[in-house]
Amino acid sequence: MITLVKKGMEPQVMSKVISKDGTPIGYERIGEGQPVILVDGAFCYRGFGPMPKLAALLAPHFTVVTYDRRGRGESGDTQPYAVQREIEDIGALVDAVGGSASLVGLSSGAVLALRAAASGLAIPKLALYEPPLVIREAPAPRPPDNTAAIRALVAADRRGDAVKLFMRTVGVPAFMIPLMRIMPGGVWSKLTAVAHTLPYDFAQLGDTGAEKPLPPELARAMGSVTAETLAMFGGKSPAYMQYAARTVAGGIKGARVRTIEGQTHNVAPKAIAPVLIEFLQGTPAATSGQVLART
Repeated sequence: MITLVKKGMEPQVMSKVISKDGTPIGYERIGEGQPVILVDGAFCYRGFGPMPKLAALLAPHFTVVTYDRRGRGESGDTQPYAVQREIEDIGALVDAVGGSASLVGLSSGAVLALRAAASGLAIPKLALYEPPLVIREAPAPRPPDNTAAIRALVAADRRGDAVKLFMRTVGVPAFMIPLMRIMPGGVWSKLTAVAHTLPYDFAQLGDTGAEKPLPPELARAMGSVTAETLAMFGGKSPAYMQYAARTVAGGIKGARVRTIEGQTHNVAPKAIAPVLIEFLQGTPAATSGQVLART
């Protein structure tokens, strides 16, 4: 175990937990109070993405855990991959922080967090931001379903091509993709280093796509969630993404939905942190969102 002290922050404890299948999962925790585990979406891990900044904003109120999903950063990547293994990873983290923890999931991490809450883990509160389900009934325009093509590129070890196709699929402007290669901080190398985990995110999303309805197995998972749940979306996000968040909220009994004004799918930590603090602490402002009854 290593303790890393960052300027202006409490000591951050870096460690590893061993998942059920023997895979080491790297994680850090910061702050004090009720445990909250942050679950990343595609490409992101402790060394890349929004969670470190979000953790710092939440740490004055909670014990915040950030971790590397399997195949990323300092975590292992035992094969064959299965959705259940990532749920077990979260279970190991929950055990490590005392047996109960709330979950905050962004993008595909929101779907993984939902699945973990539905599995019977002790998850008192569940906060989900824009689960990226592309459902047939959602408003157009919807992105193309390039899942099979991206999987094929990953299987052929064409990681750069897989990243480019994924970025085009999610609407990154074409001129921006080449610029990623020269962005400071080694952005492109960090993307390609974890591109092999894109199929893991697709597996979490289930059999979704622009011409497909919500998968029954995901609908069943939503119906199994007993945690107090808040689903969120950005006010500037595409209509299909907002529809997905509302659909997920509608499938979870008592779930609430809230718009984060001015935000897109790449939500700013400083914009979402106050909403999360209110919700996780159970203050009145946290329950001001629209309640959606389960359908």
